[in-house]
Amino acid sequence: MILPHNAPRALVTVLASALMVLSACNSNEAQSVAATETKEKPISLIRIDEPTNGSLINQGDRLPLTLKLVDEAVQPDSLTLYINEQSIGRIEGLNHTIMTEGYKMGTTYIRVTAWKKGQRQTASTSIKIKTNKEPERYTYRIKKTYPHDINAYTQGLFYKNGIMYEGTGQNGKSSIREVELSTGEPTRTANLDAQHFGEGIAMQNGKIYQLTWTSGKCFVYDAQTLKQTGTFTYRSEGWGLTSDGKQLIMSDGSNTLYFMNPENFAEASRIEVYDHKGKVTQLNELEYIDNLIYANVYQTERVVAIDPKTGRVVKEVDFSNLLKPEDMHRNIDVLNGIAWDSTTGRIWVTGKNWPKLFEVELVKR
Repeated sequence: MILPHNAPRALVTVLASALMVLSACNSNEAQSVAATETKEKPISLIRIDEPTNGSLINQGDRLPLTLKLVDEAVQPDSLTLYINEQSIGRIEGLNHTIMTEGYKMGTTYIRVTAWKKGQRQTASTSIKIKTNKEPERYTYRIKKTYPHDINAYTQGLFYKNGIMYEGTGQNGKSSIREVELSTGEPTRTANLDAQHFGEGIAMQNGKIYQLTWTSGKCFVYDAQTLKQTGTFTYRSEGWGLTSDGKQLIMSDGSNTLYFMNPENFAEASRIEVYDHKGKVTQLNELEYIDNLIYANVYQTERVVAIDPKTGRVVKEVDFSNLLKPEDMHRNIDVLNGIAWDSTTGRIWVTGKNWPKLFEVELVKR
């Protein structure tokens, strides 16, 4: 721009400033473009050839980890192995062995990060861990039989301080009950609103927790009065519920058990349940007995005992033929309900709309 020699000094100053700003903007833009052009580009160094994603592996097996170079001419400067986001450390070469002893059942994530001149690339896969040990097999002996309300669609059962507590389901019939053992009749009841389908129940720290099937709500009651004192929400379906004395343990019909914080019902951790054949699904009503989680397997006469640390099924109980032909009626449904007296070791089982509650002894085969 050319200005007349007699242009006002103020105008010259303003225009000079504007030119300086424009020059600075152009300079910043040029720097930004240059930074973009020199930004770290994606790098591809390795892929995981073995194990393939979703492979089923026995706990304790030596697991081969085989890496392949994307370009044989480009060797990574270093390789770091991660298992379930925990760094195992650097590995040498493209072949490594992972020792799976002590791993939890279920999904294990494997990740390898490769570095080259300050750039990195990550390859990942996952496997499923199961046990190669068959569970111990048990049957039962009936020690005593009690009456049970045939209108009680049993969803939860536990025994505490000399009282049998039962949670019932179905819309319009869901409740929590204190039940008299000798008669099977409820002595005190708290009913759910008809829109809620009651599920598992558990007691901890003077509170009773009751799941709902599809409402996504856990209702909290004062154990002394059965008055509702609070509500929590969760995202999955609600099936079974028990307590290990510190946390609540919840099932949702899958092979996953969730450990929940009783103060806010937030998930603290989870385990996946497997036996020697694979994952065990349809986990329903739960009871914590002698440091194991016992779970009714829905629509079967089978109860499995699960190691809460690993998810491995360590025992399996066959409760076939508890009911006799004379016990049957048109509304009778599946086995569901197991309770334990931690003081005496007594165990009870029943089912949905069953006419009887059985005190049983577990007998090893």
